[in-house]
Amino acid sequence: MIITQERIIVDKVRKDFPILHQEVNGKPLLYLDNAATSQKPIVVLDTLRRYYEQDNSNVHRGAHTLSARATDAYEGARDKVAKFVNAASRQEIVFTRNATEAINLVAYSWGLHNLQPGDEIILSVIEHHSNIVPWQIIAQKTGAVIKYVGLTENEEFDLEQFKSLISQKTKLVSVVHVSNTLGCINPVEQIIAIAHQQGAKVLIDACQSIPHLPINVQAMDCDWLVASGHKMCAPTGIGFLYGKEELLEAMPPFLGGGEMIAEVFLEYSTYGELPHKFEAGTPAIAEAIALGAAVDYLSGLGMENIHAYEEELTAYLFKYLGGIPEVRIYGPQPTADGKGRAALASFAVEGLDSSDIATMLDQEGVAIRSGHHCTQPLHRVLGISGTARASIYFYNTRKEIDAFIVALKETIEFFRTVTD
Repeated sequence: MIITQERIIVDKVRKDFPILHQEVNGKPLLYLDNAATSQKPIVVLDTLRRYYEQDNSNVHRGAHTLSARATDAYEGARDKVAKFVNAASRQEIVFTRNATEAINLVAYSWGLHNLQPGDEIILSVIEHHSNIVPWQIIAQKTGAVIKYVGLTENEEFDLEQFKSLISQKTKLVSVVHVSNTLGCINPVEQIIAIAHQQGAKVLIDACQSIPHLPINVQAMDCDWLVASGHKMCAPTGIGFLYGKEELLEAMPPFLGGGEMIAEVFLEYSTYGELPHKFEAGTPAIAEAIALGAAVDYLSGLGMENIHAYEEELTAYLFKYLGGIPEVRIYGPQPTADGKGRAALASFAVEGLDSSDIATMLDQEGVAIRSGHHCTQPLHRVLGISGTARASIYFYNTRKEIDAFIVALKETIEFFRTVTD
């Protein structure tokens, strides 16, 4: 296995990420904001530069060599993504700007045309705003009703409540795979099976799972799955929608214009085949190609290896972060070997504002997140306005966690001294 030994991570992986080797405020950068966005390896950065230096041209439209090379690389990236998630065919992968656009694509193309007054949509209080707001808009337009699954005592998705909510009226279940705030890993296979028994479609938000876990959409049997490239070592501005081919075939285009057409007449237009009917206009060519490079990089490390190493780091983080008396960590506790939750910890310190904690840590070169993490409804359920969040990726180390814990303890002590 490539990355089960931390020494190999330090020697072989960290050198691939130039941004990690710098100082912030005179201190070595300690980047623990990976749930917001991941850093990019040299191979991804080189792929972007190489496209613009050697192949810069529009795809699908030109007969010249540059266009042919750009098209081959762009469509090659689609093949890589399809293989990465084990899609049944490349036609099931649609490039989008991000997961938010992918959810909106499904909402407006499928939801607007298939939901009727009285139909029900099931979400959860755990969801990112991107998986709430589009469905609120669609519900207002169609008369559909949204129901929300709450939390268990362990602050996880309440599967038993979900079973009680779902019925023949349920037409869509749209849930996150891994919570970006609680770190819980939702039982999506069970959720999907239960939903399908009632005839409902299921969309899975995989933004926080696909960078960290092996994903198999056919085994999962989801109807749609969305992800953002920037959380999985790829550039910003690129993501993708996976959809079962028969569903995508039946859905009308989301955006109209160039690239997504077959023929255009003054009176009407016909649309291109999958996946192009959902990719109107000039796409993010370089970013898509670089997403393919990121998929190659992650595949080379092995998603099983990444997950196993992150479990080790998760156990280590929770051992020492949970050992600080003033700290309250939200979400389920991992097992002693780090299993059972994602490699992130949202926490609060009694009497301190999360933004103050993050600001002070930044002075020590430590980058964490603070605020509501685009999960305002969840924070209201938890009875807090915001949390601080430390999130780990495979290029992080125990030494960095040690430094974070020291800096956090010093920050807490500083504020206690000031307020005493």
